[in-house]
Amino acid sequence: MKKNLPRISVCVLALAILSSCQLQKETGNTVSVKPGADGQSSSVQTDNQAIQQVGLGTIVAGGDHTLYLQPDGTVKAVGDNEYGQCNVAEWADIVAVAAGGDFTLGLKKDGTVVAVGTNEYGQCNVAEWSDIVEIAAGWSHSIGLKSDGTVVAVGFNESGQCNVSNWQNISAIAGGGFHTVGLKLDKTVVFTGAAEYIPDLSVVWEDIIDISAGTYHTLGLTKDGKVISAGAKDYLDFGQCDVNDWSGIVSISAGGNHSVGLKSDGTVVAVGGVTDEYYGQCDVSSWKDIVDVTAGCNHTLGITKQGAVVAVGNNYYNQCEVSALTE
Repeated sequence: MKKNLPRISVCVLALAILSSCQLQKETGNTVSVKPGADGQSSSVQTDNQAIQQVGLGTIVAGGDHTLYLQPDGTVKAVGDNEYGQCNVAEWADIVAVAAGGDFTLGLKKDGTVVAVGTNEYGQCNVAEWSDIVEIAAGWSHSIGLKSDGTVVAVGFNESGQCNVSNWQNISAIAGGGFHTVGLKLDKTVVFTGAAEYIPDLSVVWEDIIDISAGTYHTLGLTKDGKVISAGAKDYLDFGQCDVNDWSGIVSISAGGNHSVGLKSDGTVVAVGGVTDEYYGQCDVSSWKDIVDVTAGCNHTLGITKQGAVVAVGNNYYNQCEVSALTE
């Protein structure tokens, strides 16, 4: 039986992660319209836009499910569907997807958002959102970036992870287990939510070009291809922040208790998952020709430049049964 983690006290979350963990990867769910320095819309080339231009889909890993956004704007899903989080077959005109713990978000080309899955905390109450250019999903909260650089959020807010109404000049967003991260136009980063999983606010993250939020940690990609991290302290440290020696990184993804980095040569690095129940989510050393990566709760996905989807890690809910996604 899966646990509804927001009901679990933070002090005992480390006990829960071995059987049921949280995540969402939000970076990589970016569409082409971004707020420019003058507050107006401007076109920004992202990794996933490049993927779409060569006719490939986009992959996103959730708690225990996997999403595949096809170039034609439809979506496929595999994995746990206990709460209907994989019921996306009727979706169309989708330009980005985000996967939470037990729910799924889809950004339509008209700037509206659709959602399926559990709505216990109101995380699927996005029907009134408009003018959205990027979406992200935490374990039980949803975040939307508007074209004017402001941010909206709904869902579980016990740690203040939805307190984003005063954010401005944001160019990218990411949702973690109990925190939310925003990348600003000046390449600095703002955070809200559980203090255990975000950087010391007295330390300014600078020259950041990409962000990702995991269950208990946050990653930032610098313009020189290095990766910085925060969170995962004490009993929540599973090695997911051991990224200081990474270089040549072009994309990052933070998972439940692991971190994944895509290198400029198409290879992949991963750290973390150091628990009594390791699922192989970091076994990516043989991967090559990869153009996109995403980290789920205990599984990792990649898409090759040929369009094939590869997967490693926990497959209890068939979240790694990805062969049919590209058929």
